[in-house]
Amino acid sequence: MSEGGSGGPPDRDGLRAALSGLTTRGRSFLAAGVAAAVCSFLLGQPDLLRVGLLLAALPLVCVLVLHRTRYRVAGSRTLSPARVPAAAESRVRLRMENVSRLPTGVLMLQDRVPYVLGPRPRFVLDRVEAGGRREVSYRVRSDLRGRYPLGPLQLRLSDPFGMCELTRSFSTCDTLTVVPRVEPLPPVRLTGEAAGYGEGRQRSLALAGEDDVIPRGYRHGDDLRRVHWRSTARYGELMVRREEQPQKARCTILLDTRETAHPGSGPDSAFEWAVTGAASSALHLLERGFSVRLLTDTGTSVPGPDGAGGFGGGTESADAAGLVLDTLAVVEQSEEEGLSAAYDVLRGSNEGLLVAFFGDLDEQQAAVAGRMRQRCGAAVAFVLDGDAFTRRPGGIRFSPGQVPVADRLRLLRQAGWTALPVTPGDALADLWRAGAGPQRPAEADAAEADAAETVAGGRP
Repeated sequence: MSEGGSGGPPDRDGLRAALSGLTTRGRSFLAAGVAAAVCSFLLGQPDLLRVGLLLAALPLVCVLVLHRTRYRVAGSRTLSPARVPAAAESRVRLRMENVSRLPTGVLMLQDRVPYVLGPRPRFVLDRVEAGGRREVSYRVRSDLRGRYPLGPLQLRLSDPFGMCELTRSFSTCDTLTVVPRVEPLPPVRLTGEAAGYGEGRQRSLALAGEDDVIPRGYRHGDDLRRVHWRSTARYGELMVRREEQPQKARCTILLDTRETAHPGSGPDSAFEWAVTGAASSALHLLERGFSVRLLTDTGTSVPGPDGAGGFGGGTESADAAGLVLDTLAVVEQSEEEGLSAAYDVLRGSNEGLLVAFFGDLDEQQAAVAGRMRQRCGAAVAFVLDGDAFTRRPGGIRFSPGQVPVADRLRLLRQAGWTALPVTPGDALADLWRAGAGPQRPAEADAAEADAAETVAGGRP
């Protein structure tokens, strides 16, 4: 933010605003002066009239002087950093500069911040000389992700007697983005990687001969060995073979945001765990060179810079990671009743790796999730136990139509998913190592399902 206030002739509206800025002391002096003047007429005491006029004139003179005072002050705000994880701090630096030729009086600087970020910061600045600068700073912190406006910056002017105060505001605001926490994940060999959906690159097969190649313009980073010299000579610029370009490994992160699927709220809720898991998985896969697409149950898909429906890896990884975090910073629970919209999006494409974060599922939605498995090379599902996250008293209670976690896992595994249960306190890194690693044998899945049923049945 950078703005300044400049001088000019006083106007009537500004004078009214100055009169409304009278402090309690100023109003008291004015009321006492009026009362003394009235008493002087009633009592016939001319000396009391002089005292009343003095008392009434003092706050009015202060108002006029303060109103005619035109400081030219420039203010700026700097966030360091402007994007922080939840529960992390960001430093806000305020800088005031007196760009006029006159020194200022005592200034009170106040910045408006949402209550989630902490108390409203206030600073008292001593006399600022002509051309002088003052810098102050404060910290903000939020346990809740989101986008929070900072500002406008307010400057409060006061006369030496404390009779009047005027507040002038700058118009520019800044935004602090609080993104989900990202947990580091172990570099395991991803399921389906051997089939071409992991770190290895696929090459699209050429369906035309050398003379039928459809080239495209050379881009920074293209291998010079793929330059098509005949087309280069024809167009006068470097052209590369389109069919020889490597195809990045693809992955879709599916986030179930249904309100009915994630009971409870707050930083420790099941939904926030799922958002953190989606952010951590997306950034981990981007670092490994995947083309990542973020998809929600509403069918909303966040496209990447390449416009192909996925975030590009490689040199675009940093920008893509920022876009993922900014998207997840403001994601909210939806009113959708099912996963059909997400399935329609997946049905129109051929995915590589599918990583899903599911909440409570009934049999119908479990069947829809099972059909999603047919559209991808490998699928990993993290199934959150909403009842365990809400810690409901009286044992396990399921909403109408919801099935126990053990049954959800069984239905998803029968459809080909690698499904893992998630309860409070589970480390995402451990689950990632168990679920995103090489495909486990069916006997191990069956044994884990039996163990989950035994645990669920043994709870009070």
